Amino acid sequence: MNNPTLPTDEGGYPGRWWHTLDDGRVQCDLCPRDCRLHEGQRGACFVRMREGDTMVLTTYGRSSGFCIDPIEKKPLNQFYPGSSVLSFGTAGCNLACKFCQNWDISKSRDMDRLMDQASPAAIANAAAQAGCRSVAFTYNDPVIFAEYAMDVADACHALGVQTVAVTAGYIHEQPRREFFAKMDAANVDLKAFTDDFYFKLTGSHLQPVLDTLVYLKHETRVWFEITTLLIPGHNDSDTEIIAMSQWIRKELGPDVPLHFSAFHPDHKMPDVPATPPSTLVRARDIAIKEGLRYVYTGNVRHEAGDTTWCPGCQQPLIVRDWYQIRHYGLTAQGQCPHCGADAAGRFDERAGNFGRRRIPVAIQGLAV
Repeated sequence: MNNPTLPTDEGGYPGRWWHTLDDGRVQCDLCPRDCRLHEGQRGACFVRMREGDTMVLTTYGRSSGFCIDPIEKKPLNQFYPGSSVLSFGTAGCNLACKFCQNWDISKSRDMDRLMDQASPAAIANAAAQAGCRSVAFTYNDPVIFAEYAMDVADACHALGVQTVAVTAGYIHEQPRREFFAKMDAANVDLKAFTDDFYFKLTGSHLQPVLDTLVYLKHETRVWFEITTLLIPGHNDSDTEIIAMSQWIRKELGPDVPLHFSAFHPDHKMPDVPATPPSTLVRARDIAIKEGLRYVYTGNVRHEAGDTTWCPGCQQPLIVRDWYQIRHYGLTAQGQCPHCGADAAGRFDERAGNFGRRRIPVAIQGLAV
């Protein structure tokens, strides 16, 4: 696809958020890794590289594939429920999670796999033509392809399409402000609630993620939900779940939805058993007891954990079967029809009916 906005094979797209050190190296200022690079070196994310005396993004305009998904799959249960979202990612990641469930994409070093090339305008047009309520930057962390994601977001907003970031939230303050200024919603992975877990199993630290969550809550209008992948024996103790729930309640408030999802053996942790459904139910019960109003279970079939309950009278407002909405009881104003309590989130008058489909798409075939 020949497009002047896309990088060529001879070079990358000009990157942002970097500076030159006194010793001549270039430091990337995007995330707390602060990678310091000599000529030709790539950062830990693999996709940001020093080229001459500048930083470039090597995956701008290049995707690992596009699919139309239910928004609940991101997961976002209270952001235009039932709507469809055009989802895509690139390659690479700035974390090194030993339990990564998308490791074939996020840890890929094979740039030749990024066969789907599309300009921001082409992606926005494709989403609009397909009737998608939003575009999601997902599969790998959009923080590392922030320039591309932000340009796509601008093109989407020009057509009335909203944008979603599915991210670990590992990003410095200045790029955080610029990046999330372009986002309408986010799902943030809070991978655990100890720095020991973050350091040993992800090669990163907890505090920058907490900083991102506090920033989203108190300084933006971004609707966000949190996901924690519970890994048996590593981050699923009652003590840790209580501490995390109490922190969310105190620092973010009771209305931020929290998803507990099930781990399956993968990547560098093939010998750790899959998370039993009972663990997710237990975690959900703990979080509700600690005052969180919207707590969900993921990757398992559990009606109570899939349902959005009224925070006032506890009547079911949105009943789901996996990603299929079976009942939508909110009023046009996003209120409970039984007691009038406001439901937290972003809602249309009616739920979407996209269901549980997953539709691979070719941008060239959809875009104007």
